Amino acid sequence: MAANKTVVFIHGMYMTPLCWEGWVKQFESQGYRCLAPAWPGRDKSVKELQTPDSKLGKLNLTDILAHLTQKIQSLNEKPILIGHSMGGLVTQILNQRGLASATVAIDSAPPAGVFTTEFSFLKANWGHVTPFANPNSPVIMTFERFQYAFVNGMSMNEQRAAFDTYVVPESRAIPRQSLTSVAKIDFKKEHTPLLLIAGGADHIIPASLTKTNYEKYKASPSVTDFKEFAGRNHFLLGQKGWEEVADYVLGWLNKQ
Repeated sequence: MAANKTVVFIHGMYMTPLCWEGWVKQFESQGYRCLAPAWPGRDKSVKELQTPDSKLGKLNLTDILAHLTQKIQSLNEKPILIGHSMGGLVTQILNQRGLASATVAIDSAPPAGVFTTEFSFLKANWGHVTPFANPNSPVIMTFERFQYAFVNGMSMNEQRAAFDTYVVPESRAIPRQSLTSVAKIDFKKEHTPLLLIAGGADHIIPASLTKTNYEKYKASPSVTDFKEFAGRNHFLLGQKGWEEVADYVLGWLNKQ
């Protein structure tokens, strides 16, 4: 087991800490102390969050980083950070800031300057980056968009259950700020061990984009690993067989 036993799970956009429920149980069974802090304003039930708070539209990446930094610095040891999607980008930034003992970024949103022109990436992300919408208004994830961006390849019943259980409105300011210097990574800088995981069938963060992200780190002397799970979509945290991904992460941590 990794020397540090505290794990901080960081959720991504359109989600709450509830998305980590299975992972928390899996890691706790292996002796880890697990924390899954909510982004600012997300410490409520999914049902309560369906009506967006007026402040949501102004929530940005800087707010999330500051909020999580405070929580991490209050711990008695540097934790292992595990993040999904935009939460994966957050873990990369916090790792760069020296706040992690190890980091796992799953289907991570790309750091500033890392991009792809793959059609699925552009289509899946259009709903929250479109310039035709009010940038200060929250964006509501429709079921149809969720089907394409998150849960492609799953049965209709599984897709609907995931949507009803986990999905909440989101701020457009978060992905917009991820394109700025706030999300810049110094890929040459030394860092604690980092694992980047990709879903082979992910539409919103194509595996090729995660591979490009990984390859940027080759300029660093630090441990950086990449793993692609074939056939997995963006919701591989809860997609059938998610335990295989969690077990792989546990195995990787045991080697560090």
